[in-house]
Amino acid sequence: MPVVTSTSSPHGKNRGVSSVEQLLRLVDDELPSAIALRERLHAVPESGFREVRTAELIAAALPAEPRPVAGTGLVSRIGGPRGVLVRAELDGLEIPEETGAPFASTNGHMHACGHDVHSAALVALTRAVHRMRDELPAPFTAVFQPSEERHPSGALALLEEFTEGFDAVVAAHLHPLLAWGSIGVEPGAVNAASDAVEIVLDGVGGHGAYPHLTSDPVLALAQVVVALHTLVGRRVDPTHAAVLTVGKIEAGTSENVIPPRARAWATLRALDADDQATLREAVVSTIEAVARAHGCTATVRFTKSEPPLVNDDSLASLAAALAPAAGLAVAAPWRSCGGDDFAHLHRLGPALMAFVGLRDAPGFRPRPLHHPEFLPPAEAVGAVAWTQAVGYLAGSRR
Repeated sequence: MPVVTSTSSPHGKNRGVSSVEQLLRLVDDELPSAIALRERLHAVPESGFREVRTAELIAAALPAEPRPVAGTGLVSRIGGPRGVLVRAELDGLEIPEETGAPFASTNGHMHACGHDVHSAALVALTRAVHRMRDELPAPFTAVFQPSEERHPSGALALLEEFTEGFDAVVAAHLHPLLAWGSIGVEPGAVNAASDAVEIVLDGVGGHGAYPHLTSDPVLALAQVVVALHTLVGRRVDPTHAAVLTVGKIEAGTSENVIPPRARAWATLRALDADDQATLREAVVSTIEAVARAHGCTATVRFTKSEPPLVNDDSLASLAAALAPAAGLAVAAPWRSCGGDDFAHLHRLGPALMAFVGLRDAPGFRPRPLHHPEFLPPAEAVGAVAWTQAVGYLAGSRR
């Protein structure tokens, strides 16, 4: 349960304290039904832009009929224009679930990143805001976004439909590395610029017993992988965060056949946009040079790109000041090379991504995001809803 204080607002708005108290109490009233909704959402995960059943369940739980947006997304607006946009994600991942939960998915997909919790929490917040609609601290827009995990980006699809700006855009995301009961609301870059990189090497195939008659793209790709993993350490200031990981390799059909083509996929991330640009150029030049040395040709495609996710300084400060009213501690400074297409939504207004701690939460088995056993406890719905409420109230004061 959140702890509601009666101290005066540090920002000089007397209505702020009563808004905090009222909103958090109303959110608490909505949590039982939101927890039940979370279980229903968890059982039917769907991939990006296919979240039909997910959207139906959410729409049925909202206090007023939402309008569709960005394909399978939903928007519920309370109050006038501008105000604060709060976003949650709809999509699951193509991961077979191994949690053993009674509401586990059986369709080969899984909510392994907390999107079921985020969406159920935003439903609770939307219902609470609707109940206090005559005393709103600011207009409120809830957005249930499709396709956060996959390309094309659901956030970019939203930008095509939202022509107006907002005073603030807010999101909350569970994270198992932060302590339970705490939230990370650090100002500045908190998630990295992120590129998905596709690498294709074309050579000359042949018999494995006669490699001198081929241009072996598998050997070239092996050298590419090693070379790429040296780039961050030699092209980026060692005090800056960046990472390059080759996560998938594909080549060949038999052990004694040198194939004509080899492919790989990598993720490239940096907290600084200039570092990301430097690394992009280095990735292309390195791959082309290594391929050429092996008599192969290279094609490099950046198939998905996101900017750094940068928290607005003022919003971060306001959220940190309001967090204790929701019984939430402010985590120590924390940033990550994770990526989120919420970064695109800063075009609509000043942005705040708050990370909600899961470490040592009751009943939570320590598992990373995107793990087949990742399962936040029911109490996480409340933690996310209170954090979303803090973000909304911070945005109303900015």
